[in-house]
Amino acid sequence: MSRSPANLDPRSRHLLRTLISRYIRDGEPVGSQTLARSAGLDVSPATIRNILADLEEVGLLASPHTSAGRVPTAQGYRVFVDSLVQVQPLGEGEVTRLRSELPAGTGTQALLGNASELLSAMTHFVGVVSAPKREQFAFRHIDFVPLDGRRVLAILVFADNDVQNRVIEPRRAYDPSELERVANYLNQHFAGRPLAEIRLTLVRELRAARDEMEGLLAHTVELAEHALVAPGDDMVLAGQARLMGVQDLSDLDRLRELFEAFARKREILQLLERTLRAPGVRIFIGEETGLAPLDGVSLVTAPYVSGGQVLGVLGVIGPTRMAYDRVIPVVQAAADALGAAIEATPKA
Repeated sequence: MSRSPANLDPRSRHLLRTLISRYIRDGEPVGSQTLARSAGLDVSPATIRNILADLEEVGLLASPHTSAGRVPTAQGYRVFVDSLVQVQPLGEGEVTRLRSELPAGTGTQALLGNASELLSAMTHFVGVVSAPKREQFAFRHIDFVPLDGRRVLAILVFADNDVQNRVIEPRRAYDPSELERVANYLNQHFAGRPLAEIRLTLVRELRAARDEMEGLLAHTVELAEHALVAPGDDMVLAGQARLMGVQDLSDLDRLRELFEAFARKREILQLLERTLRAPGVRIFIGEETGLAPLDGVSLVTAPYVSGGQVLGVLGVIGPTRMAYDRVIPVVQAAADALGAAIEATPKA
């Protein structure tokens, strides 16, 4: 047998696939006697032991101290998901479920929450969805409501039916009539345009404005630069508690680190953003994430697209011993369904 994991002979590949599939199913180290019975090869247990020893030597398998059987390493899982796993398309019933629970016309934020919950429910792991950048969406309507002091509540309705309330604090206090004039001006002249474009246009128009328009535009620019700047991009998580019952993640210190990473969100969001421009499903196994708290888990991701534009990424976080043949099509189908729901949402 070749000493390189990239050049396994067919018999070694078959045994590796069989061993990893059985380990994913049962969670127990797999021995040569078990493989001899389940692999369907006309070879002796001794021959199988030799092949397993070779696979261990090239780093694809490991032998736990408590058992004579072997378990896959992160590198073994990588070979498995890259070239050995046999993925079948998601069943029509499950595709229908995804589409029915991610209906067009729902606000984007609600769709993100539904998608993360569905991913968690269908895989029994953690569902994660990164939110689209609000800069990409046109706004439909804006209202300003005076609060106490200088604070103002900006109510933005976007073209995808999402509604966001943002408390802003401009440099001076505005009375209700001024706020109404600014809102009317924005709604009349800029409805249907993306936020970043509105800010640039306002600044350009202010420079060219004269006389009576200058005051209104100056007020509009100040309020707009606060209200129309999208808050930091976020993500939606669902099903974190499911990981507490996973046998492979029973170490309390590791779980605590993982849950702290979920709470911070920042590192996981940055990891998701690394996959924004990569079409199709991507899989990070253990230390491939580059995040220490995720060393013992895998992340399966896919971008979701609307109107030919990548809006964000969704995925599943679970143990490295996950049923990849099951999780991969769920993630891809969920990405397709979420993108289709956002694209089909009325933009009027």
